[in-house]
Amino acid sequence: MPRAREEARYRHPRHERRGEARLPGAAATLVAIALYLLLPQQLLITPRYVLPTLECVLLIPLVAINPRRLTRQTRAFRVLLLTLVAVIAASNLLALGTLVHELVSAEVKDGQALLVASLQIWLTNVIVFGLAYWELDRGGPVSRTQVPREELPLADFRFSQDENDDAVQEVSDGSSKTSDWVPTLMDYLYVSVTNSTAFSPTDTMPLSSRAKFLMSVESVAALLTSLLVIARAVSILH
Repeated sequence: MPRAREEARYRHPRHERRGEARLPGAAATLVAIALYLLLPQQLLITPRYVLPTLECVLLIPLVAINPRRLTRQTRAFRVLLLTLVAVIAASNLLALGTLVHELVSAEVKDGQALLVASLQIWLTNVIVFGLAYWELDRGGPVSRTQVPREELPLADFRFSQDENDDAVQEVSDGSSKTSDWVPTLMDYLYVSVTNSTAFSPTDTMPLSSRAKFLMSVESVAALLTSLLVIARAVSILH
């Protein structure tokens, strides 16, 4: 067996119990916060800096608990993280609702600003639902690397790597059964992107009711943004 393929069996962070890196999750959260800050004032339900400040306050202890890698988890940690994701998601969905209302019921002149805002809302939607999937599936990022597989909660998503162990060798060597592969934030962001563009699951299937509910909400929000908001804003430009 080639050395690179042999190493694939042992190089996954799960074997080393190092946990996922903190930076990608924190960076994704900060991008979502920044996108909200840049929205037009008429789409905000509170003064511009109130919700971003609250979100940063929630993020700080999460980074303090796991500053470099996600290896420690308490009930308070999960409550804080889920609260942060919920606040970002709720504020973004409310901004989308306000944007749709503005386009449907008001005389809109600044189509370019609304077009940019719709793209900001769509991107925030992708990020926040990716974070939600990442935190909920199999007990969250800490559990996925620190807890033995037989003790993990039931999966919310079925990835192709979870069932590729009987494929050709160059595929099966990277499967969950062979290499102890587990999904990372990038995998959940990919699920979120495909769900927001195809409006349905692609290669990753939702298994639990909550996963199906979240993917349904994301798909409807993306559909509104893509078909109604962007189409209306573009028509205003002409």
